[in-house]
Amino acid sequence: MSLYNRNYADQSSQREEVAYSQSSLSSFIKQTYQLFAASLLSATAGAYVGISMAHVFAGNKMLFWGLVIVEFVLLFGLMAAKRKEGLNMVLLFAFTFVSGLTLTPLLSAILSMPSGASIVAQAFALTTVAFGALSVFAMNTKRDFTTMGKMLFIALVVIVVASLINIFFASPLVQLAIASIGAILFSAYILYDTQNIIRGNYETPIEGAVALYLDFVNLFTSLLQILGIFGRDE
Repeated sequence: MSLYNRNYADQSSQREEVAYSQSSLSSFIKQTYQLFAASLLSATAGAYVGISMAHVFAGNKMLFWGLVIVEFVLLFGLMAAKRKEGLNMVLLFAFTFVSGLTLTPLLSAILSMPSGASIVAQAFALTTVAFGALSVFAMNTKRDFTTMGKMLFIALVVIVVASLINIFFASPLVQLAIASIGAILFSAYILYDTQNIIRGNYETPIEGAVALYLDFVNLFTSLLQILGIFGRDE
């Protein structure tokens, strides 16, 4: 009888550990998506401020590249301070706000077009629908997308290099190709990051939130560029 009781106690303890683990993961996922939503709001505020100051950005490339540098500094600082409560939140919202500011030149160029507002709305709607559909698919499929990390990173490096080169050539066709590949790449990143989040592969909710935020914003930017190129009159 004592042996039976001991086994029963062990099994009960194991069930409690599993329940605690599942509860902890659920809390982690909830916090991640809450921070992701808050990050989007912060970026929206940054973009709104940037649009209201579009005249300052016009013809001032030094300001834009300065903000890009600040954006990367904040991102690296955020990753370094991801476990420091309080500071990590300040850096998260500072980073997302500045990243919203850096969207100003692209948004201003699109909004200056006859159907600019419609293009921005379409790009945001498409991004939201694609993000939601891909997230649901990643959560329910049996296919493992977490193994795509190296391949996605290599593709990202290629995209970044191609984008930097095209700054000097300013070719709409090359930019269209880059944006199209970027849309596919960041759609794949949504699958990859979503599965890493639901499997608890990130150390902190902030890491997962930043990953989703970057996926969303870059997919939005890619779709905005595609729609903007096709929406031009020439």
